[in-house]
Amino acid sequence: MSTSSNSKKKYTYIWVSAVIFVFGIIVIPSIVDRLQNGEVVEQDRLGAMAVQTVQGLTYVEQNGSRRTIPSFNLIDQDSSAFSSEDLKGKIVVLDFFFTTCPTICLVMSQNIATLQKEFKDEVDFVSISINSRYDQPSVLRDYAARYKAQAGWHFLTGDPIQIHELAQQGFYMYAREDEEVAGGFEHSGLFALIDTEGYIRSRKDEYGNPMIYYRGAITEEQGANSQGETEQISLLREDIKELLKERKQ
Repeated sequence: MSTSSNSKKKYTYIWVSAVIFVFGIIVIPSIVDRLQNGEVVEQDRLGAMAVQTVQGLTYVEQNGSRRTIPSFNLIDQDSSAFSSEDLKGKIVVLDFFFTTCPTICLVMSQNIATLQKEFKDEVDFVSISINSRYDQPSVLRDYAARYKAQAGWHFLTGDPIQIHELAQQGFYMYAREDEEVAGGFEHSGLFALIDTEGYIRSRKDEYGNPMIYYRGAITEEQGANSQGETEQISLLREDIKELLKERKQ
């Protein structure tokens, strides 16, 4: 089997693992709580969770509370301290990546570069390295220059244990070290959209459930990948505009 075919299958496994991971941690407890409380109704579907809609976007709820971004303390490409507090009052698109990634990170970073050109000075972008032992500030600066990153695109690194916990337990995004895969790490390739109050926001899917995150590893020009998964950058762009409208009200 070709390396390309192996890579495509590996990405499919990662995406499925990410969905199962999020479902197991967020969705199942929500369903169990509502079963115990007698709140499940006919409209409930597999994977449903409590949401509130505001101007077309939802708040994702877990255990009856809106999910916010977890707190963190890292450093950026300029070796300056950077924490979750620095994102207050800002609309943010956040992802996990690593600079030596030979596959999906290249597409993800290009997608962010495209979005930053459109939303310069209106939206912040945060890319957190899952290979922080290698991705020190000087490496992140070079990577930022490669993608012509402007002010407002923050590349973060720090303690690897904290970062992996942040990804897996904070955002429920699949990310782990694996020596058998290309680059030595694998992750889901998702983008999180965060509003000015630190809440994770998204639109609803066709079943009325929150998408939660957006696929970041498919370009608009590509349209879909070989597994038939469609691009969601166009959706992310529309939803960023919704948050911008919301902020002006």
